[in-house]
Amino acid sequence: MKRRTLLTTAALALGLAASGQAMAQGMDKVKACFIYVGPIGDGGWTFQHHQGVMAVQETFGDKVEIQYQESVPEGADAERVMTQMALGGCNIVFATSFGYMDQINAVAAKFPDVKFEHATGYKRDHANVSTFNARFYEGRAVEGLIAGRMTKSNKIGYIASFPIPEVVMGINAYYLAAKKVNPAVEVSVVWAFTWFDPAKEADAAKALIEQGVDVIASHTDSTAPLAEAAKSGGKVIGFGQASDMAEYKPSPRVTSIIDNWGPYYIERIGALLDGTYAQADIWAGIKGGEVLIGEITEAVPAEVKAEAEALRDGIAAGTVHPFTGPINKQDGSAWLAEGQTAPDGDLLGMNFYVEGVTGDIPQ
Repeated sequence: MKRRTLLTTAALALGLAASGQAMAQGMDKVKACFIYVGPIGDGGWTFQHHQGVMAVQETFGDKVEIQYQESVPEGADAERVMTQMALGGCNIVFATSFGYMDQINAVAAKFPDVKFEHATGYKRDHANVSTFNARFYEGRAVEGLIAGRMTKSNKIGYIASFPIPEVVMGINAYYLAAKKVNPAVEVSVVWAFTWFDPAKEADAAKALIEQGVDVIASHTDSTAPLAEAAKSGGKVIGFGQASDMAEYKPSPRVTSIIDNWGPYYIERIGALLDGTYAQADIWAGIKGGEVLIGEITEAVPAEVKAEAEALRDGIAAGTVHPFTGPINKQDGSAWLAEGQTAPDGDLLGMNFYVEGVTGDIPQ
């Protein structure tokens, strides 16, 4: 993916001036626009973003005009759609996938008086670009604990989307939590190289099941992995991803990571309305309610459920960190010393597996 765009000094000055004026005055009405990487009906990532958008509409009523476009590929199409949104009078544009990062910064340079918000990105090249993310790895740790306790084969699996830090840290958190409660556990990773493609996701789940995996986590957007697990007749369990995926309860879906975007969207659009909006870089998790752990079903033994809930609550309280040393990197070199917790910078740039995870990260 391209990594760099430039903004002229004149455009930056114009953007700052426009931003200052808007913030001093506030706004009577906001046109908020959203670009989705998948369809609303994916049952996962995009569905959950759209739930947040509906919460915005319910909160602000006719003070907010909503526009969105589904299934926009990451790349040139995204830049075109965001440009059209800016030209169409959008005051704020939310881009809801990592791969929109270069495109959103390129468009922001051309429209300094429009606010741009990028989900899961890290580049804020311009004064009118903000980033927001969730600590999904915290939920992965809860899943990993359940996986480590409930696997009968000692083989757990992970369907990965793209080799970016967010996904790699999820794999590592899942494995470390499983390993902590079950030293015999092994993790297999299948890279699907897609955010949303039910056929590819199903194939990835089948491949893991054929390897003897009996617990599957996924970092892709559809319910296809759970549908494959359901065919096992109770031998394979899994987790809801991004949304609750409650239609697969009580098994194979035994719990879920739920992305709760509504409060953030309401806060940011409300700030535009009342004149308090400012550039931001937000990374919140279980503590703030951005990452929710769905109902742990009766398919999970009571003692395992209690243990998972204690881990969730410890993370929320700040007394537990999923990445606490001693932890080595895959090659055996030291990463975190005894009792040391991972700095956010290490996590946000994570490009290595921890010791015990086999295979290579695709380049």
